[in-house]
Amino acid sequence: MTVKVGVLASGSGSNLQALLDADLGPAQVAVVIVNVAGAKALERAKAAGVDAVFIDHRGHGSREAFDQAVVDALVAHGVEWVVLAGFMRLVTKVFLGAFENRVVNIHPSLLPAFPGVKAQAQALAAGVKVTGCTVHLVDDGMDTGPVLAQVAVPVLPGDDEIKLSQRILQQEHRVLPRVVRALAEGRLVQDGPRRFHLELPGGVASLMSPAGLAS
Repeated sequence: MTVKVGVLASGSGSNLQALLDADLGPAQVAVVIVNVAGAKALERAKAAGVDAVFIDHRGHGSREAFDQAVVDALVAHGVEWVVLAGFMRLVTKVFLGAFENRVVNIHPSLLPAFPGVKAQAQALAAGVKVTGCTVHLVDDGMDTGPVLAQVAVPVLPGDDEIKLSQRILQQEHRVLPRVVRALAEGRLVQDGPRRFHLELPGGVASLMSPAGLAS
């Protein structure tokens, strides 16, 4: 049975491309919604034969009104899971209520460390030796939802924001499709009102090294 996935993006859409290129098992990217005109994510979706929808957030009177328009487009495409892949908008309760515990985000740090924007720059400024990326469920906080999977990435001597970002992004491209496939396969386990974990083949996903990810 196909599980339809909607992807929201605001920019180049490299994580979207990783999903389009991967074997997602029962999951299928059914629609891509972009809020920025000319974003490359729209081109990637069209090239893959996936419905691409542009919804300008500036054309709505409130965040809630914009989110309702996005929800309507997702529902029209029969979407069950939503992936925020470089989507530079905070979602509201209108959105989260429509897809409760069905929205995931990819973030370039080992949450709860370095939430929000410029996480890579935050890591460099803090002088940490290890950072990484996190796939988590989205709640109404800033990158505070339950963690589903994380991949550690070392901070190397001579790293700047660009170099570190590129290495983290490589791991994002590997872990996000794996998580989306697992979600579509029904591997999300709820442990409590706000507690979840994801069971992946070979064990429970938590903190993984890049070598621990299946290719």
